[in-house]
Formats: sequence, structure tokens, C-alpha cells
Amino acid sequence: MNGHGRLIRLLMATAVLGFICGASGAMAQAPLPSCSSHAALASPCIDQVDPPNWWVGLPSPMLLLHGSNLTAAKFSISGSGLTLARTRISANGHYAFLWLNSAHAAPETAIISAATPNGQTKVPFLLASRRSSRGRYQGFSAADVMYLIMTDRFADGDPANDPHPSQRDLPRGWHGGDFRGVQQHLDYIRQLGVTTVWLTPVYDNSGEYQSYHGYSATDLYRTDPHFGSLADLQSLARALHARGMKLVLDTVPNHVGARNSWAFDPPAPGWFHGTRDDHFPAANDFASLIDPHATPRQRAQVTDGWFANALPDLNQENPLVRQYLIQNVVWWVESTGADGLRYDTFPYIGRAFWQSLDTELHSLYPQLTTVGEIYNPNPVITSFFAGGVEHQGIDTGLSTPFDFPICFALRSALSHHDPIPGGPVRHDDLRALDEVLSNDWLYPHPERLVTFFGNHDMARFLSQPGVGVDDLKLAFALLATLRGMPEIYSGDEIAMRGGNDPDNRHDFPGGFPGDPQSAFAAASRTPEQASVHDWAAALFQFRGHHPALATGQQQDLFTDPSAFVFVRAANVNQGCAGDGSPRWMIAVNDADAARILTFPTQRTSLAGCTRFRAKLGQGTASSAGTQLTLHLAAKQAVIFETE
Repeated sequence: MNGHGRLIRLLMATAVLGFICGASGAMAQAPLPSCSSHAALASPCIDQVDPPNWWVGLPSPMLLLHGSNLTAAKFSISGSGLTLARTRISANGHYAFLWLNSAHAAPETAIISAATPNGQTKVPFLLASRRSSRGRYQGFSAADVMYLIMTDRFADGDPANDPHPSQRDLPRGWHGGDFRGVQQHLDYIRQLGVTTVWLTPVYDNSGEYQSYHGYSATDLYRTDPHFGSLADLQSLARALHARGMKLVLDTVPNHVGARNSWAFDPPAPGWFHGTRDDHFPAANDFASLIDPHATPRQRAQVTDGWFANALPDLNQENPLVRQYLIQNVVWWVESTGADGLRYDTFPYIGRAFWQSLDTELHSLYPQLTTVGEIYNPNPVITSFFAGGVEHQGIDTGLSTPFDFPICFALRSALSHHDPIPGGPVRHDDLRALDEVLSNDWLYPHPERLVTFFGNHDMARFLSQPGVGVDDLKLAFALLATLRGMPEIYSGDEIAMRGGNDPDNRHDFPGGFPGDPQSAFAAASRTPEQASVHDWAAALFQFRGHHPALATGQQQDLFTDPSAFVFVRAANVNQGCAGDGSPRWMIAVNDADAARILTFPTQRTSLAGCTRFRAKLGQGTASSAGTQLTLHLAAKQAVIFETE
């Protein structure tokens, strides 16, 4: 073997050691030597294997190898019970697809060999034992409360991975938040009543300036070094699970970053829809996707276009791409024990892919749940993508969509600004909620919808024209008590402000060295921060202690421009004299003055109820026969216990 071959063997042994040392805990991702310095040599070289490891007991994987001089390579793999079923090599010799048969394999570090007349190279590939599923892959439900964290902007727990020089003064720069920072503040998150943490994408976005958000992946199998290592992410997952909390990972199978090496050198023909030089921008006309009379061209404008006219659109109809992406999702779930997934840009991918992915995931992780981003105010459109029903002959399998219609209704109702065009909302007051909720029949499971009033893609709720702190508190009250699973965008609970991106993504105060004030500590909060935080925490903690508020049915009793009254109970079709189970009446007054409301209770969930005790908020309720009278303070939401 020549000197180069000895070097490769030494580096390979080092990599094997790195994998083995991490196998019992963090499953270290030891990098392979780069082939860039090897370009002048004719012998084969491999510098990346996707996935970098796998597990016995999972479906046999397809590996994607990257390197050089692989055109004429003959591949083999060592390992007990592990065989190579077939191979496919790219025309330029930069990529090789290897289909393994691991059905009878044992846990070990196998060796992949590539030999040509000019030499041979070997790389390690770890097949590990799967960890116990206990406390992992739990799924989320309406009983949970989700907290959205943009990792880079939340808290800096490890200054060693901060950008150099600092970019904190750049609105779209890397600011230094990381996995350790999130882990250090889990107790703060939990005391809010939160049970589930959603992290924006953890993928490596190296080389992508302004991609602190994680949605421009340059390597789908590595964590971004600004966030920390895979071991750091796994530590965060374990810390969540130790607290009885859950982890949701943001998953982006629609596109990769503009600087991803695939954009310049795709692994196979048809890897993308179009090319860097020949593509079209993705349209957001989701109505064409649900229209049975739309043309394939109209639908392709959504599913085959490049997001923002810049991000390479992966071709999930290509079997190679489809298997690569499905394996990638499985790899992240298996590596972290994630309990759920958030699917980015859900409508931009064809339904058949989602069905394939869901089938695989639920065969491996029956309790795992998924939530899809369908950024549209119309429930006719959002419901089309929900799982549990076939459209166009395909059930996507999606556990639930985000409830964008409720989000837009809440923002319109409490800001009193014109409703967003394209939805069913006709009013800019509390009647907007009733209008959206009346469409719940469209969903197979409306109780699963993830409700919210703000996220990282829209201006902060408190920065909308006409919105004040009292309106924010009403929004939290409705979020905590309406049907569905609430999602909080981190910072809203301390009254953070900000306009559209990037102004809506300021650093969480107190999460970074040198911050003049910390909102993580109660003693350091401003009066406004404390007022909103304590109200939100009281609401979500109360919700957590009373299951009917989280998972009960909902019945709407009264709606007018400034008032909304509804009931949550295990069975809203029975009155207080029925099954005796707890029932809660939620009354909201958005007016600037106190109000007195009177309405009948006969043949409602409050029939027979005679006692009403305000548990949160200021107000009174009294019953006279079949009439109920409420006295509500201005800008007030009240939770009444009834019996």
C-alpha cells in the first residue's frame, strides 16, 4: 500500500475509534478525511457517508457516499450478517449509492471498501443497538403546551461555539444561542406550564450567511456547529425527558440551502426540480392544490418551484431522493429520541411523499406525532392536508396542521384590523373566532390542531397596530382555553415586540453574556414583563391541572363583537345534572368598558348549573332559572368553574 493508502488507513482507524467511543452515549459523528487534497491522485477516496451510522432492527439503509475517483469502484462491506445488495455510481464518480441488507446484522463497526485498479479505500460504518423506547418517541397531544425556540436567539450556553467575530449587532447574523443555552433554561420553560419544546432546524447551515434560523441546510446529517454537537442535542433531549417534557424537531424535506454542495454537484439526475440556472420560484397558491380541476402545471408551480426563488427544491418523486429523506428523518428521531416533528413548508411537497414518510415513521414509532406548516388563513385549505382522510386518493398521515386560521382570527379580532384576504373571517372582532371555529367539521380531528397567535415568521403579536398588553393577555387566555394544543413563541410571554422578519427575532433578554437585564429571573423582570409572564404562567399551569380545559369538548355559547363565551367539558352535550364531570366556562370581554351579558342556558352545556366561581380573571356569574348573567371587567378574560 502506498503512503497515501497508509494515511487513509490511519485516519479510518481514528474515525472508527471515534464512533465506538460515542456508541454507548452520544453516537459521535467522527468526520472522514476530505478528498479535496486527494484530487490529483487516481485512487478512490470517500469523505462522507450518509447516514453516518445506523441501527440494527431498523429497515435496511441506502447509503449515499461522496468522494472522488469512484467511477469504476467495486464496493464491498464487512460485517456479521451484513451484505451489500446493489450499488449505483454517479457518472462523474463523486457519489455512490449502496443498498445494504442489514436484516440479520449484529451491532458492530463494519468496514466499507471501494477498490479500483488504482487503489483501495476503506471507511467505517457503525451499526448500533437501538436504545429503549421508554420515555422517547412519546408524541404530543392537546394535553400538551408547545414552546417554539429559535435556538440562535434564545440563550448562549457555550461561548466557545459563538461566531467570531461577534455578529450580535447584525439583525440577520449568528448571535450565539445554542443547545446548552436551551438546556440551562428548561426549568424556566417548565414553570410556564410548557410540556413540549419545538426547536427550529438543527441542521448544519455552515457557509450560509444569515442562516442562523436553520432552514438552509448544507448538511442534513450534522448539527450546526454554532448550536453545538449532536451530543449536546442528545443531552438536551435527555434533560427534557427527565423532566417529563417532550422534544419536537423541525424537519425540512422540501429544500436545502443555496450553498449546499448538491446545488453545484447533485448526486443523481433529477435530484432537484430544476437546476441553479434553470428553475422557477415556488408559488404559494395552495388553492390550486385542492382544486380537482386545476392543471398539473398549476400544481407544479407550488410543489416544484424553488422556495424564495433561491433554495434548491428537492425532487421527492425521485425514488433516491425519497429514500434519502425518509431515512434522514428516521435518523434524527432515532438519534435524539424526539417525540414529534414539525414539518416545514408542508404544501410544497406532494402528498405521496408525506404518505410514504408517515407510513415508515408510524411503523417504527407508533406514538410519534407530526404537525405541518400550512401558512394559510382558510380552514378549507389547511384541512385538506390533515391526515386521517383521503384527498386525491392519498392520506398524508399528518397528525395535525398548525391552526393558522385561528391565528389570523385572533390577530384580527384583538387588533381590530381588516381580516387577512383568502379566509372565512368577515369581521375584525371576536366574531372572527366563531367564524373560524364553525369550520371545525372540515378536520378529521379538530381537537388536535396546534393553536397559536404568533411565530417566528410573523410580526410579534404586541407589535400589531392597535394592540396593547391587555390584548396580549386576552390572546393568552384564549390560547390556553380554546380547543387544540397551544403553541407559544418564546418571548411573547414577556411581551417582546418586533415587526416582520428579522425584527421579530430579537434575542431573549438575559440569555446572552452582557445582557443588561434578564427576563428569565423573576426578580429582574420589568413590571410589564412580570405582568404578562405571570398571567400566561397561571393560565397554562391551571390548564395543566384541569384536563377538561385541555382535552375536553368545546361548546360556544355567546358571541358578539366584543364578547365570546364558551364551555370546555368532557361531554358538552350534558348539563351540570348530567355526568357530574368538571366543566369550565370561559368568558372574554374585549371592550374598553365593563359589560353585562345575559343569555339562556337551556339546552346548553350549562343547563342545570347554579354555581359559578371565577378561578382566574375578574368577573361574576349568576343564574336565574334558565338565564345566565355575567359581569365582566373591561379587557378581561375569566375562567369560571361551574356546577
